[in-house]
Amino acid sequence: MNRKTLVLPAVAGLLTPVLAACGGSGSGSKSGDAIVVGTTDRFTTTSDAPAPLDPAYAYDVGTWNILRQTVQTLMAQPKGEGNPVPDAAESCSFTDSGSERYACKLRDGLKFASGDKVTAQDVKYSIERALRIKSSSGVASLLNTIDTIETQGDHEVIFHLKTADATFPFKLSTPVAGIINPKDYQKDKLRDGFEVDGSGPYTVQADVSGNAMTSATFTKNPNYKGSVKVNNDKVELRSFSDAAAMGAAIDKGDIDVMTRTMSPEQIQKLDAGGDAKADLVDMPGLEIRYLAFDTNAPSVKSKAVRQAMAQLIDRAELVSKVYGTQAEPLYSLVPATVTGHSNSFFNKYGNPSVAKAKDLLTKAGITAPVKLTLHYTTDHYGSATKKEFQVLQKQLNDSGLFDVSIQGHSWDVFRPAEQKGQYDVYGMGWFPDFPDADNFLAPFLDKDNFLGSPYSNSTIQRTLIPESRREADRLNAAKSLTAIQDIVAEDVPVLPLWQGKQYVSARDDITGVAYALNSSSTLQLWELGRGVSG
Repeated sequence: MNRKTLVLPAVAGLLTPVLAACGGSGSGSKSGDAIVVGTTDRFTTTSDAPAPLDPAYAYDVGTWNILRQTVQTLMAQPKGEGNPVPDAAESCSFTDSGSERYACKLRDGLKFASGDKVTAQDVKYSIERALRIKSSSGVASLLNTIDTIETQGDHEVIFHLKTADATFPFKLSTPVAGIINPKDYQKDKLRDGFEVDGSGPYTVQADVSGNAMTSATFTKNPNYKGSVKVNNDKVELRSFSDAAAMGAAIDKGDIDVMTRTMSPEQIQKLDAGGDAKADLVDMPGLEIRYLAFDTNAPSVKSKAVRQAMAQLIDRAELVSKVYGTQAEPLYSLVPATVTGHSNSFFNKYGNPSVAKAKDLLTKAGITAPVKLTLHYTTDHYGSATKKEFQVLQKQLNDSGLFDVSIQGHSWDVFRPAEQKGQYDVYGMGWFPDFPDADNFLAPFLDKDNFLGSPYSNSTIQRTLIPESRREADRLNAAKSLTAIQDIVAEDVPVLPLWQGKQYVSARDDITGVAYALNSSSTLQLWELGRGVSG
């Protein structure tokens, strides 16, 4: 086993591959068979979320990994460059100096997998549908700068924006802007179940047991026209109950590639050369973890309580005990490698201090210990999440200022409960929709935010976010972005903890592994191929 490391340049999103996996022995399946990819992502339908794969609803990295293979967008995030490139579009550009009018021309000959022609009217229908449905997942907020959509003939789409938005091309590369056939998706209703139809690189067939999708088979779409070169005919994405089961499958040759989420122990073993059958590829990632607060809940309504937690939590100890070199402390919602990052939480709170935390509570008239329950999901962010929350619990309780208990929940229970405001404090992760600082701030702080948080700051929403979006050169947005991060550190509606690397493990005859994930942790299954073992 050889470890391969990819280096991410200073500007986030510029992912440079250096090596594909090689050097093990054996093959996961016979040449010509589907390349089998393992994941611990779970895909379920529930009464709260009956349509997990509808582009107007889906808003997590697992479901987006399904949609990005199947539902085409006007723009796409490329494998190696920072800016989005045309996909269903032949060209797209702002046509005014104020970044408020964005026009796209569709490629000639676009067809859905069914053979139906893709038109500008379908693009308009798809995006207006997501805005009209405005699902509880919050994904429609990505499109909230759109005022009206105009079509000219079958090939031209023009977006008129409410305000300048230099990030808009990135937003058109996300699945919520995916082009769907009006024959398959009703205008005012989500499409329940696991069926997906589009014009992307693949069609998909789901295998379902009860209310869960156990695997998804992606077959190359012969009608696809876009920016992607598809290097295989078929890929199967197989869902596993946990990292141990996924690791056993790659050892036995049942799968060819192992993706998120491997356990820290598995990664350490692969890194040390402990598995001759699989290689490890690691690359800088933009995944973050954080605590979120229901700022209306009595237990954490006082800013002083949230500030005291920010003053106490030792990120370095947390990372060291749970993730080692696989993560690093984070002092802002914006990762350190993204243009516009500021260490706002460290600048305000410095090193952990019980004395300073006690002073914050005392000045606010709050009697210690403050009783809290921290909630986390047991199956969405990996097996190490429980240990992470045990460390957080101990840090807070050892201060004598908090009396913290922890509770774990499966994702299908956790996410709806969080959206309904049933948790005062809870742990979440974020995989960016696109690699820009705006996408680490606006989804949490703008109107109709992803968390459904009651926290609202008019300066952020009315002034700073719009200011930052007017700057096509993102370096020029740094002043506004820093101001947002400083307000977050003061008010603590969320508490950033760490940012992590991303990993893929593959058997020796699989090529393209260096590009299997982009900088936004999105699977790019079309990059995978089958080469020669040895």
